[in-house]
Amino acid sequence: MSSQVISLYKKRRSQYALGKNVPIGQAETTELIKQAMREAPSAFNAQSSRALILFGAESQKFWELAKDELRKIVPAEAFAATEGKLTSFAAGAGTVLYFVDTDVVKGLQEQFALYADNFPVWAEQSNGMAQFAVWTALADAGIGASLQHYNPLVDEAVRKEWGVHGNWQLRAQMPFGSNEAPFGEKSYMEDEARFKVFG
Repeated sequence: MSSQVISLYKKRRSQYALGKNVPIGQAETTELIKQAMREAPSAFNAQSSRALILFGAESQKFWELAKDELRKIVPAEAFAATEGKLTSFAAGAGTVLYFVDTDVVKGLQEQFALYADNFPVWAEQSNGMAQFAVWTALADAGIGASLQHYNPLVDEAVRKEWGVHGNWQLRAQMPFGSNEAPFGEKSYMEDEARFKVFG
């Protein structure tokens, strides 16, 4: 079976060897990220996902802030490996920081009390779909990326540096850039362990 969509999904891989030589400009990359997030679904059309898009020196600044925070908790003898990983993320063209707007979630909880417990879960699902949409769109444009999770360690530093609203809860970080190394082989678990089909 051939599917253009599945072919796109297969392009979306974790890339850790990033460079700055992306095939499209900053304005086009920004618009691509915006469009992908706009089209990602959300329960009740809540559109609770938010993004801070950082390019160049601003992206590098984020990863330096992450180093500063991690230096406080990672043993000195083990920090070189951590620093190397963060430096590889900073080597890219930019970083997308993904947030959930908790005010939107709270508003829906108040408006639809019957589903109150579900709205935080649905917001996380929506954010994950936004991340996947952006990652796939970047991959289709020939831009490599990976998904990282240094929150909540970096949350306060991000708020101070970029004036991010307190109701924006940081959920993930996506460094992106040119693909500076080939992708490794991806392994898949057996279908029998993953799927059940009836009817």
